[in-house]
Amino acid sequence: MDDLLSQDEISALLGGGDLPAPPDLSAEDSQVLDEVAGVFSSSENNVFGMLAGKDVHVRLGETVTISQTEFNEKFTEGPFIFRATFGGFDNIPLAFVVEKRGALTLADLMMGGTGNDAPEDAGEIYFNAAQEGLSQVVGSAFTSLSGLLGGKRLMPENTSSALETAEWKVFPSLGDDEKLWGSMTEVEIEGLTPFSIWVSVPLDSAKTIAEVVHGVMGTKAAAPAAQPAAPAAPGMSAPSGGGVPSFASPPPAPSRGAQQPAPMVDVRPAEFTPLVSKGSSPGASKIDLIADIPVRVTVELGKTRKNVSDILALTTGSVIELDKMAGEAVDVLVNGKLIAKGEVVVIDENFGVRITEVLNAAKAYAM
Repeated sequence: MDDLLSQDEISALLGGGDLPAPPDLSAEDSQVLDEVAGVFSSSENNVFGMLAGKDVHVRLGETVTISQTEFNEKFTEGPFIFRATFGGFDNIPLAFVVEKRGALTLADLMMGGTGNDAPEDAGEIYFNAAQEGLSQVVGSAFTSLSGLLGGKRLMPENTSSALETAEWKVFPSLGDDEKLWGSMTEVEIEGLTPFSIWVSVPLDSAKTIAEVVHGVMGTKAAAPAAQPAAPAAPGMSAPSGGGVPSFASPPPAPSRGAQQPAPMVDVRPAEFTPLVSKGSSPGASKIDLIADIPVRVTVELGKTRKNVSDILALTTGSVIELDKMAGEAVDVLVNGKLIAKGEVVVIDENFGVRITEVLNAAKAYAM
């Protein structure tokens, strides 16, 4: 049946045209890759929601198989690209392609901001923060993909990122005409401008992923081996030639005292390997994930409230009275959160703060 022409092919030949080109992916492969795209979409939703602390909606958009050149045409300016490989699975290359605005939003959230405070001309620090955020998305997605791929232990390796300018390609080692598989998601974070993210792998690698998933699903769907027929019960003769079995008079039911005792079952507590190595606490590993992310440290001398008319009346030499007493400790804030108090000192020609009190979490929130 595979050698027969479809109606579209017959119509093309009768019309004097060429046969349509075969699709890049079979319907079965496309279905599997749509499921893979859903895994990445779910990971984005979970990670971004955790970072923003707001409602996040990630919607799957179009899925394409196009050349690198055609992919580039989807962006009016150089995007931010996070690249990695599937460690533990043939080092298949993977790329997250994000609009510059979206990358800056993600970076500001990683640095404890609201998502609206990133400057237009952000430096390397911001894009390092964006890379860390996308790295967490990939790590979460790889954990979910492990089951689809037959339990492969996947880890993001060979990670790098760059804000692309001028001539760029998703995968620099591949040619301009090399086909890619890509899936787009639209990310909406409460109170922020939506942005899009593309996840992409070379088309040949996408087919490899689909092939492995097909193999795993085929193994799970295989029917169990046929069980041997149970022996005929006492009083029932086996049918011959497909006839209906004949029944003799039923045997007497066994008395309760004659019942066989239940077999002994070996029951013992399950033993699991500890998830955290000895000598390290679970909290330490989480902190390590963001230990190199910079934060804003602000020292607040004091504050007050004024009417608009008072502000408009200010002139050179005006004095504004603050709510702090002379000699009182100043507040030290990290990303707007009060964490300590201190006294102002002079270090060479710069001001500094000597910490006099570090607030615990309960006391900080109370303030």
